[in-house]
Amino acid sequence: MPEEKRRRRTTLLATDVTEADRSDGAVALRRGPLLPKIALPEAPASWQRIAPRIALATIFGCCAALVIFASSGPTVLVWHSQTAFPSWMAGPLGGLFGQLPHHVKTLWIGYSSALVVMLIAYGVALRYSRSLSMKLIWVFVFATLVILLLGPPLEGTDLFNYLGYDRLWALHGLNPYTHVIADEAHDPVWLPASWHHWRSPYGPLFTAITYPLGLMSLPVAYWVLKVVIVALGLVFVWLVYSCAKLTGRDPRWAVLLVAANPLFLVQEVGGFHNDFFMIVPSMAAILLLLKRRDRWSGAAIAVAIAVKYTAIVIFPFMLLAARPATRRWRVLSGFALAGVPLAVASLALFGTALPNVAGQSKMLTAFSIANLLGWVFGFGGGAPIFLTALEVCVVLVIVYLLLRNRDWLSGAGWATAALIASLGSLWPWYVVWLLPLAAIASSARLRAVALILTTFVVITSVPYTQKFLGSEGINPMAGPVGRAANALVQQYTR
Repeated sequence: MPEEKRRRRTTLLATDVTEADRSDGAVALRRGPLLPKIALPEAPASWQRIAPRIALATIFGCCAALVIFASSGPTVLVWHSQTAFPSWMAGPLGGLFGQLPHHVKTLWIGYSSALVVMLIAYGVALRYSRSLSMKLIWVFVFATLVILLLGPPLEGTDLFNYLGYDRLWALHGLNPYTHVIADEAHDPVWLPASWHHWRSPYGPLFTAITYPLGLMSLPVAYWVLKVVIVALGLVFVWLVYSCAKLTGRDPRWAVLLVAANPLFLVQEVGGFHNDFFMIVPSMAAILLLLKRRDRWSGAAIAVAIAVKYTAIVIFPFMLLAARPATRRWRVLSGFALAGVPLAVASLALFGTALPNVAGQSKMLTAFSIANLLGWVFGFGGGAPIFLTALEVCVVLVIVYLLLRNRDWLSGAGWATAALIASLGSLWPWYVVWLLPLAAIASSARLRAVALILTTFVVITSVPYTQKFLGSEGINPMAGPVGRAANALVQQYTR
């Protein structure tokens, strides 16, 4: 009898591991010491069918509402729109619904509520993702990205900063790595841009491939770049879907983890940020490696690094996965075949000047993990010495993960999570770097961390969080470190 009980227990444990390794989000989050197993009551079958559909409709509706209000006129939802908000910036929905409320407090309450509602709906969609068809998910992804395309950039001016650096180079013959947008203060892009006294922090490949935008009129360049970013967003979601199928993850859950995420939709797509220029070749490199097309995989990751240096954290894990040694050499040869010409082209176009990553590393956001840790540990926030220590920790984490020699996708995900945690300035769209790796890797804990990070960033990025915490005497930027960081931002944007 004891032997039979032992066999039964072993069978049950094996079944639990198998279920936890599936990519259904509800099951994956039940495993691990950090998240004890929770016995959730089963919802009625009718609710399981209806709930995720209502959730996706809610997310789409919130995005549509934000776009309609942002397009209706100058509002706090579109930075600098009070100064200038031409019809080409508002888009085809501008004024279509008449005069809408523009009161600052009303809009901030509405915006904060929309993000929280989207976060809840996101959790429901993930919980019951198995009740959704892949066709319905694709309809949701396409429709939501299109509605966001029709509106102006939400809560950010990076789109105009990109165009400012392009015009600085293409129209005015100035190197964006040695000059600033203020050097073209007479150009119309100066008004909607923000980083007037900050040299470009973006990779040379991104600057080179967007050079033609600098030769276009500002309205045309604005819409061309928006269309390209949204198209890359669709390609990115397709790459996640394809990788999930190859790694045995449920592609429905994997796609929803990325594409229904409120930070992906509102901040990354709705803000029209350039991260897709990096994460599309990064995900392509992973897909190509999974398909054993090693040289193309190495070339793709070289392209990603040339766009934004943060993609480099994935590269050592790709080399770990490329076995035997002949495959590793093929990855390295592909990396060299793409990387060397890219480096030569960068020298030819921009000389020895490098992107202003060092300047970016001095910036702080109040609720970055690094700033909060520095504040709690008595450094007054993200002090330079503390941020340097965190950078060293990231390197040590990567070395440790490589030495463990386990699942390379999970390792790349944990390295990316460590990188995000080490940054003094944590912008909401940075979470998108982690989401695809969490979606396709085998680690249930990594998926949990991605969801916890999403929740944390949504809550801390809603407009009233800082106001509420400030009223309670909690201000991570109140000390000398925070004041110095704020002064630096004022210097860049004046």
